[in-house]
Amino acid sequence: MKKALSLILAALMVCPLLTACGGSGSSGQYPNGEVNVLNWGEYISDGQDGSLDVIAQFEKETGIKVNYNVCPDNETLYANLQQGDSYDVIIPSDYMISRLIAEGMLTKLDFDNIPNAQDVDPKFLNPAYDLDNAYSVPYMWGTVGIIYNTTLVDEAITSWDSLFDTKYAGQVLMINNSRDAIGVALKDLGYSYNTTDQAQISEAVDLLIQQKQDGIVQAYVMDEIFDKLEGGEAAMGVYYAGDYLTMYENNPDLAFVVPAEGSNIFTDAMCIPAGAANQANAEKFINFMCSTEIGKANCEAIGYSTPLMSVMDALDPDITADPVAYPADDVLDNCEAFLNLPEETLKFYDSEWLRLKA
Repeated sequence: MKKALSLILAALMVCPLLTACGGSGSSGQYPNGEVNVLNWGEYISDGQDGSLDVIAQFEKETGIKVNYNVCPDNETLYANLQQGDSYDVIIPSDYMISRLIAEGMLTKLDFDNIPNAQDVDPKFLNPAYDLDNAYSVPYMWGTVGIIYNTTLVDEAITSWDSLFDTKYAGQVLMINNSRDAIGVALKDLGYSYNTTDQAQISEAVDLLIQQKQDGIVQAYVMDEIFDKLEGGEAAMGVYYAGDYLTMYENNPDLAFVVPAEGSNIFTDAMCIPAGAANQANAEKFINFMCSTEIGKANCEAIGYSTPLMSVMDALDPDITADPVAYPADDVLDNCEAFLNLPEETLKFYDSEWLRLKA
């Protein structure tokens, strides 16, 4: 999301296996084989709180068993593939898709088997990470920002600067992956997310180290942020807009902002790794996820933004009018997508990330 340092880090973060239906089932129950899926946590409609159980629905309709796995970040996904873990469908982010394509780690899709991909909004076609739309189908998109508790913060948060303010000592949650965390500091310093200038990257890491030394950071987290922010255990944290919408349902004291300095706009897309054992079933799964019913169910359950035109039409207008899920053009124009960085820069990121976490 080769480089021994990143592999060492990733080896400490094993992606847990989540069986979708409580047991492997019999060949009679699943006569059409299986599909091995790797996704992010809290990123599919799973039958909780009255939502549709998408995995169970796919298994019922197709007779294909889904072995569903979750992973914390793109870098761990990359390391898992490097070490030989076998998946049929993965859902990496834009910059990681570009890297996987460049390294020959994805297989081209047969779009004759994915007719629902025709529903993707044209503005998501021919992206920088997959110029010919050969390897990926967009799943969700969104922005990164600051989620803060209005009962613990006595001001309107507008800038990344707030994350480095000692008045919030012990109350700030930082996102636990290198591109997002270092990116926050780069943006706060006025630099691009995609800089290859090692001096700028080091300056950003120095800022994050100072943040730790000042006692501002409570923890570096990923999905642990849900419990911490919903439970009022921290004043603010860096995370994704879609997850904020889920948290807000459980704690309406929370607010979200894309800082004035700009932020990350991302697309996560469905891909098939090179050498996947069940490509036909993988393409059936991707096509299923692009159907209007399933796309709508996923958006309603997880809060992220859809790239599918029919789903936009089917969603409640209150959802599509939400400025967090679907920001205004002036907000999006101030956002920047991650690009795949040169190998030399990626290695430097790894060493700087270790310096930060030491």
